Amino acid sequence: MENIRVLVVDDDKEIAAAISKLLRLEGYEAIEAHTGKEALDRLKDEEFKLIIMDIMMPELDGLSATIRIRDKWNIPIIMLSAKSEDTDKILGLSIGADDYVTKPFNPQELMARVKSQIRRFTTLGAQGQSRNGTMIVVGGLTLNTEAKELFVDGEATRLTPTEYRIIELLMRNAGVVYSADQIYERVWEEQPYSVENTVMVHIRRIREKIEINPREPKYLKVVWGIGYKIEKL
Repeated sequence: MENIRVLVVDDDKEIAAAISKLLRLEGYEAIEAHTGKEALDRLKDEEFKLIIMDIMMPELDGLSATIRIRDKWNIPIIMLSAKSEDTDKILGLSIGADDYVTKPFNPQELMARVKSQIRRFTTLGAQGQSRNGTMIVVGGLTLNTEAKELFVDGEATRLTPTEYRIIELLMRNAGVVYSADQIYERVWEEQPYSVENTVMVHIRRIREKIEINPREPKYLKVVWGIGYKIEKL
């Protein structure tokens, strides 16, 4: 079995050690970093399947580190914060985080989210892929489901794992309207509970990447009061 390495980034060494212990009990390899800068240095030298990132850290905070990580890597990121306000959650998701857990966290909940993110990331990777490439085309959008790549008018577009799963769901079912709960259940593979903001932030990020004018979208439409769809062109 492949050794799955997780990067735990938290300036509180006791919390980082506790999370690492939970990960090792589940069979993962845990590597710790205690500043955002140290996390970036680790990523240059080692391969990880997941990052658990605290927000409030000295030297380089978790939000700033996440922005820099997203410039180069699509590794899933779970953000940790003592703050529970929706504004913090939306900010973390809007800059590229895939999930968000508030402190103090329930160890079982954190591990469930860890497993979900790693399972989805692995699915997007080379393991178990069909060798028969499949192309889904909607207007100027082309999704290569074998290479897990999206092209917008011929230009490759970088997506996070979560963004890819959402766009694949909607492009495979162009014209079908999905509620936020339905998207969350299919993409996160968890039961939805107050997920509108989480899904909305990811939809907004996808729009910024695929639309010429995100405020007047051609492809990714909102059906008010119902949900979201990729327009069938």
